[in-house]
Amino acid sequence: MTTESTSTVKQVTRIAAGDDRTVYDHVSITLHWLTAALVLTQFVLALTWDGFARPTHRLMVAAHMSFGIVLAAVIVFRIAWRAIPGHQTVPAVSGWTDVASRAVHYLLYAMLAAEAVLGFMLRWGGNESMNFFGLLMAPPFAPFSKATEHLIEELHEANGWAIVLLAGAHAAAALYHHYVLRDPVLSRMLPSAGKH
Repeated sequence: MTTESTSTVKQVTRIAAGDDRTVYDHVSITLHWLTAALVLTQFVLALTWDGFARPTHRLMVAAHMSFGIVLAAVIVFRIAWRAIPGHQTVPAVSGWTDVASRAVHYLLYAMLAAEAVLGFMLRWGGNESMNFFGLLMAPPFAPFSKATEHLIEELHEANGWAIVLLAGAHAAAALYHHYVLRDPVLSRMLPSAGKH
């Protein structure tokens, strides 16, 4: 492999891993791993609840709604935290690598926000209350048609799979950096790496 192609591979994996060559603060690290845990939990719940009978099935659906609301709040807090002066990341590269690296993060944020909105629309559009750990939130608008409800359900499912695939690529790139390139991309996002 030539030096130029090796450099390109490193740039591509840095983009996928979201590497901006900074040390993250403890709050950012905690929010990152909380987001990852919630995304994985949401995916596993949705993927497996059809294999369970009531009342377990209903409890899993209720947990999915509750954790979805928590995930939406975490995403809002992450964005707000990054917007506070002193919490922005400073890229070590410029040009397309920097733009693409940021795009991976922004795309994940946008997809997660869209997933939350679609989840609310799906539940309320079907004339059902949202459930937040037992607190019921009644629909604020009239039910959708069955065709619209079905479309939203398909979008919610497709976007969920896309989030998991993109997050998986993000994780794979970080592992590649850690075990193959042996740079600090992954280790900087571990709890022990955070700055105060």
